[in-house]
Amino acid sequence: MEKKHSNPADRARELRRIIDRHNRLYYIDATPEVEDREYDTLYRELENIEINFPDLRTPDSPTLRIGGAPLGEFLHVKHMVPMMSLANTYDTRELHDFGQRLKRILPDTHFDYILEPKIDGVAVSLRYENGLFVRGSTRGDGISGDDITENLRTIRSIPLSIRTRNKPPPILEVRGEVYMTRTGFLDINIQRENAGMEPFANPRNAAAGSLKLLDSAQVAGRPLDAVLYATGELQEINFSTHEDLIISLREYGFQTVPEYWVCASIDDVIESLKMLDTKRRTFIFETDGGVIKVNNRNLYAALGSTAKSPRWAVAFKYEPERAETRINAISIQVGRTGVLTPVAELEPVSLAGSVIRRATLHNADEIQRKDIRTGDKAVIEKAGDVIPAVVAVNTDVRTGEEEIFSMPSFCPVCGEAVIRTEGEVAVRCENLQCPAQIKRWIAHFSAKSAMDIDGLGSSLVDQLVDNDIVKSPADLYEMEEGRIAGLERMASKSAMNLTEALDASKDRDFWRLIHALGIRHVGAKSAQTIEDNFKNIDQLMHANKTILEEIPDIGPVMAESVIEFFGQERNITLIRRLKDAGLNICAPDRTDNCADSMFTGKTFVLTGSLENMSRSDAQLRIRELGGKVSSSVSKKTSFVVVGKDPGSKLAKAEKLGVSVLTEMEFRKMAGRKDDGA
Repeated sequence: MEKKHSNPADRARELRRIIDRHNRLYYIDATPEVEDREYDTLYRELENIEINFPDLRTPDSPTLRIGGAPLGEFLHVKHMVPMMSLANTYDTRELHDFGQRLKRILPDTHFDYILEPKIDGVAVSLRYENGLFVRGSTRGDGISGDDITENLRTIRSIPLSIRTRNKPPPILEVRGEVYMTRTGFLDINIQRENAGMEPFANPRNAAAGSLKLLDSAQVAGRPLDAVLYATGELQEINFSTHEDLIISLREYGFQTVPEYWVCASIDDVIESLKMLDTKRRTFIFETDGGVIKVNNRNLYAALGSTAKSPRWAVAFKYEPERAETRINAISIQVGRTGVLTPVAELEPVSLAGSVIRRATLHNADEIQRKDIRTGDKAVIEKAGDVIPAVVAVNTDVRTGEEEIFSMPSFCPVCGEAVIRTEGEVAVRCENLQCPAQIKRWIAHFSAKSAMDIDGLGSSLVDQLVDNDIVKSPADLYEMEEGRIAGLERMASKSAMNLTEALDASKDRDFWRLIHALGIRHVGAKSAQTIEDNFKNIDQLMHANKTILEEIPDIGPVMAESVIEFFGQERNITLIRRLKDAGLNICAPDRTDNCADSMFTGKTFVLTGSLENMSRSDAQLRIRELGGKVSSSVSKKTSFVVVGKDPGSKLAKAEKLGVSVLTEMEFRKMAGRKDDGA
């Protein structure tokens, strides 16, 4: 156990050292020594010291990673050393040409090459002055970029101060890539789809979009990481080789490439590229090739550069496996969020070990940009080695019989008019009764976070929809028990249990119904916020945009979505039928339950994992006692309830002076005690 100091300054200094060491072990060395809980305890102790003694907070304190107030815009910053891009090649013959050019410039000089993975991310530059991180920027046009310092501070693998045995250099600029991890990319797209938002096209777009956010607190919630591999301006420091640079950066606390190869010749480089190709899919970042550099950095000045690229480095990209086949037709696939996606129906072709019959065309803009037509000979590849996509068409072999494609004005499944929101590329069917969406809608309606209808699993939903028993959630409450019992794998007992579960769902909280309706952008938390501000469904249906936007946590996009939903006649009919079925469409009258004035009119934020009650139970109890639940901490927040691993909300609460409650304190305040207490 670490020794505690009675002197706050000494203890803060020691905590920063300990936390910095654990960050290095976790992010750089991949050998963590402590559990998350122990790390968080150290982190919170440092936060508390800095809150009580603000003068003790240093510019490199790890507590600065939580994100600050949103910016109005990014400032521009000039690069003291231009950020150049690399020339690309796909051909090993061009690599030999690259080597020959270098030897012509330096005919009597021996040098090695070094190969490292090419990270598919966003180029950034980090500036350290006297060892402290002072500024981070994007590449921009290579001469100047956007100042994204606050966003980069939130990335834990980027050190806020460098560690050296000696005095740190006056200026050290390191450069590399910010990327989104493969698993993080999949997770964030699931979240976006569940919220009715367009998924990111690929991890690089996701990383770029994250770094463009003006609110660094939002960036802190994105699964971003960074790899550093180059330098900009340097003062009083030098690296003899690129390998020396990689080793030094790792010693300073930076995350570097997971593997590299020092090669004596271009032939060795080509062999190493084969090894990289076998390993690249195991990296946590996307990579589509390798970067080959002259290892001897003292030769860079003599080798010079072109207008755009250094002569001492080149990027080799692996050619994705491609095939050519004919587009027989272009069909429309209606996704679970109502997005219409054009799909190429292909003559079957073998590609990357599988037979491809369909390939995504993404959206109408992409089809127009590539001039894709029905009947074209198309070039197919697996995007990211996973999803088949049409990358180009062979216009040279057109016969004149090819047909220009246009997106339909009506949903091909339900026939309803489709819309394209300004600023979005997606064309969307917003008819929740569209057969292509009904199964998703029913599954969402009956989910635990919504109406919590026990026994209504996916296989039963499929049967109910396929047999035309259910076309909307209202139909669930009008089903005949006998007809349910006649379905596959159902019997009288199962049918009776489902009927009882449906009856029980009629008494669910009002917010659950709001969430279950499937209003775009309205999740469970937003539904609870809406319940806190409207007495019943009728009041909500007649709310205008101004009223909605005045509610905390509801912005203009969500407000517009709510208004659009209730502006459709079919949804008004749905609400009427749900009313007739006896569902609860009113917020609870909390005046009789609010004897504890500590809750009445107060706003609570929950953060971290509660050990003795679920998050939803805690939210329900708060609202039962007259309180409100919010997802973000502000000056208007009354209490923040802290569980395990609370994250940045705790720090923000303490910074704003908001009262903080432990789970035990909250339970006592809410009239709930632990068993045996």
